[in-house]
Amino acid sequence: MQHVTTIAELRAVLGRERHQARRIALVPTMGALHEGHLTLVDDARLRADVVVMSLFVNPLQFRPGEDFEKYPRHLEADRARAEARGVDVLFAPTVEEMYRAGGEIRIVAGETASRWEGAARPGHFEGVLTVVAKLFNIVQPDVACFGQKDIQQVTLVRHLIAQLDFPIELAVVPTVREADGLALSSRNVYLNAADRHAALALSRALQAAVTRWEAGERTAATLRDVALAVLAGTSGVVTDYVAVVDGMRMLPVDRAEPGSIIAVAARVGSTRLIDNVLLGRRGA
Repeated sequence: MQHVTTIAELRAVLGRERHQARRIALVPTMGALHEGHLTLVDDARLRADVVVMSLFVNPLQFRPGEDFEKYPRHLEADRARAEARGVDVLFAPTVEEMYRAGGEIRIVAGETASRWEGAARPGHFEGVLTVVAKLFNIVQPDVACFGQKDIQQVTLVRHLIAQLDFPIELAVVPTVREADGLALSSRNVYLNAADRHAALALSRALQAAVTRWEAGERTAATLRDVALAVLAGTSGVVTDYVAVVDGMRMLPVDRAEPGSIIAVAARVGSTRLIDNVLLGRRGA
């Protein structure tokens, strides 16, 4: 595996690969790698000849008072995991390399970014889309692999690709879970034993709603109430939102149909977690 830290180095490496007509995949991450990230690598390996993983904790997507400073950073461990899983090129730039002094250009997200995570974390998606657009420009991948757990981010990246005419295939990989249902997240390391147990309420709430939907319930408000009841009944969990939305713009729906999304965000102890399910997709 090649480990590069500058844009110039990365472009030189990938230029040689393109000269050989090799297909390139990008797996963007903020590090603290877990099996969810590594499953993205597996998917990328099926779709391309060269897998590039970016490892960059992006300051633009953190608001003041969020966990940018304490976000887990384990470069050497991440490097070993990436190499063992088959990453060909690891791109781990500094903040100064990615955001040159005096830079002021940002991607402004639209209405789809104003709801749910966007409402809870103003400016978050502007930071996400800006760094993703930069990575797309730097790497120029044929395919980019993202995880379903960050479903609103995935939706916005789909719009970014379409509306800015990036010639990139978007691959969305199903959420990876622990055996008990907890969605893998780099922020799970913040959970103590009691919080870890309480955090299972998110996946239980989603599964309760899915069970009702599979039994024939289609009223979105009812499915939302089913999920909310599970969260409200769990000590240590403070619900941010439960949303039943369409799969294109994250707009609330009245009826939940195949392809609708149920998304949830909640604070467990001091840690904010998100999760979702895509109705009609087993295991997704």
